[in-house]
Amino acid sequence: MIKVVGVRFKKAGKIYYFDPEKKWINNGDFVIVETVRGIEYGQVVVGPKMVKEDDIVQPLKKVLRLATEEDNKINQENIDKEKRAFDICLKKIEDHGLEMKLIDIEYTFDNNKVIFYFTADGRIDFRELVKDLASVFRTRIELRQIGVRDEAKMIGGLGPCGRQMCCANFLGEFYPVSIKMAKEQKLSLNPAKISGICSRLMCCLNYEHHVYEENVKLLPDVGDKVKVIGTNKTGLVLDVNPLFVTAKVNVLKSDGSVEIEEIKGQELKVMEEGMKKRKSEEINLQELED
Repeated sequence: MIKVVGVRFKKAGKIYYFDPEKKWINNGDFVIVETVRGIEYGQVVVGPKMVKEDDIVQPLKKVLRLATEEDNKINQENIDKEKRAFDICLKKIEDHGLEMKLIDIEYTFDNNKVIFYFTADGRIDFRELVKDLASVFRTRIELRQIGVRDEAKMIGGLGPCGRQMCCANFLGEFYPVSIKMAKEQKLSLNPAKISGICSRLMCCLNYEHHVYEENVKLLPDVGDKVKVIGTNKTGLVLDVNPLFVTAKVNVLKSDGSVEIEEIKGQELKVMEEGMKKRKSEEINLQELED
């Protein structure tokens, strides 16, 4: 086991672990740390804790010191420089006639590098732009092309739910999201209703996915012939609700009448699998034989 602290360099940014050594560091403190990019200024968002060495990416960099008033001043000066550099870069992009959209600018804490984040539809030849920017800022220049999700995270805004976008507020990194998640949650597959501002599937589809995934295992498939445990009732499954773990069943009663009932998944036993599932299994079997 090894003692670490988690540090973020941007709001809702990825958390990186550092070795606090014997320093007294608390959650919320601002610190100066050693990174692969050089010396950086960040905030502790995960207080000192013990983790397994296998869970840490080696080599583990160190926390150099708690941020001083001078460090805080330098960080604020860098933020002010970024605002001025943004306007300068916009003008340079226009002068070079490049089809690119400037999103954000970041100064490293020690001013050894300025990173320009941009989006573009394709590859951009920005070599002349880099030379021009280097002559203005007199430091190392890096232009980094990002995707639409990263763009939304940096710019921020309100999501379709009316709240601040998750990626800009607290989501440290993006997780895979698929249309299958929307299907399992019985959501409308209309792209306008399940897409975020970035025009990609909303990240929140992933939040409850594991719950729906487990609940679906407790339910029969639509089209299955089922029996209600402890009764003589049988019927066909018309629909399922993974959230409440219930199924709508077209129940055939003893008097020959038919009635639709909503029944808990644990009260149902599959007697015969639905035609759709059997056909799917037959196709898979045929593929194996071929």
